[in-house]
Amino acid sequence: MTYVPIQYLIPFCDIMWGVFTLLQYRVNSYGELAAYRFMVGWFEAAFFPAMHYVFGSWYRGHEIARRGGIFYTGLAAGTLTAGLIQAGASSSLEGVHGMEGWRWMYIICAIITIPVGIFGFFVIPGTIDQPNRWCVNDRDIDTARDRLEKHGHVLHGKMKFSHITRTLLGFRFWLVITTDVLFWNAGIHKNTGSYLLWIKSLGRYSAAKINEMGTIAPALGIAYTLIACFASDMFLGPAWAITICSALNALGLIFLTIWTVPEGGLWFGFATMYWSNALSSIFHGWVNNLLRDSPEERSFTLVLINLLSQSSTAWTPLLTFPTVESPRYRKGFSFCLGCAVALIIFTWIMHYYLKRDKSQDICSTDEETNNRHSSGATNSLEGHAKKADNSNTGEKTIYGGERETQARDDESRAL
Repeated sequence: MTYVPIQYLIPFCDIMWGVFTLLQYRVNSYGELAAYRFMVGWFEAAFFPAMHYVFGSWYRGHEIARRGGIFYTGLAAGTLTAGLIQAGASSSLEGVHGMEGWRWMYIICAIITIPVGIFGFFVIPGTIDQPNRWCVNDRDIDTARDRLEKHGHVLHGKMKFSHITRTLLGFRFWLVITTDVLFWNAGIHKNTGSYLLWIKSLGRYSAAKINEMGTIAPALGIAYTLIACFASDMFLGPAWAITICSALNALGLIFLTIWTVPEGGLWFGFATMYWSNALSSIFHGWVNNLLRDSPEERSFTLVLINLLSQSSTAWTPLLTFPTVESPRYRKGFSFCLGCAVALIIFTWIMHYYLKRDKSQDICSTDEETNNRHSSGATNSLEGHAKKADNSNTGEKTIYGGERETQARDDESRAL
């Protein structure tokens, strides 16, 4: 991402994502479908970390979560509308032109995806180092650069092998990746179809109605995400926001793990599962802020933590959500509950680790400032003319100190 402009990378991958989605309408064998799904996953993979890299390239630490939250509502909205579209395709397009409704679903998805990818060439701003001139001008870039540099952001850099080794040998990378793995696995129950399978097991609803009712949880997820992300940026901070989201997810998972509760308890358990998603932009905004001093390490870390953590979700559902246990996944819900609790623990380990590092940075900065002041006092003895210069310099130092203090206040909210 430090070499290829983001405004080209994301739209290209999105268009190819749409093309291979479209091709799935014509599959006649499992092997053909698997090949298309592999290509869909290949081009889909860059989207999430690349978008979060963009957020970290334009916003300060305490500003990222709410922007990321607005962006992330698209996931819940996409899941919600996909259910409605699938319900409509199943009921209205079945047999049209001799094709099943599920084939029409792939065509509809491609019709939506490809134009959005083309649109991305014009609206994705890129980065300050490689901006998209279609949507940002020099004034926008200068303003953003000034804001970020005052808060310690490094805006230029190219990935080299030394950055990879430094990242992999650093403790904070492994702390971040462990937390990210727990985050993804604490919410896998919402991706296994457990909610829809449970509604189906009630035996009350048609296939179209089941798809419609399956949109309830994602719709609630939109509200959860916005509430959590805005609260994180404005007054909670990432550690407390992640803790609250995980606690609410864990509360719902307790009902699902017990299972033998009134039906309303199960509705509550499934209705709270999107709290696990609500913390995504909070966590990744936190990572962006943590690595603001190195665009190379930031890009590599965002990609690698998503690669490894999402790779773990490729096999953990197979072990914990076996089909034979549907819809009561005792092992699966227990596993997610354990991950949610562990996520809270690792969040606070990460919080105190970052707080300690921040305190060390502040002490180092204060020491440098004191050295500058001492040097200025010594130089002031050299003559009357230099005294005037030192007065101006001291005035600048005061204002610079005020800016540093404001940056620290903003940074404390981001931690």
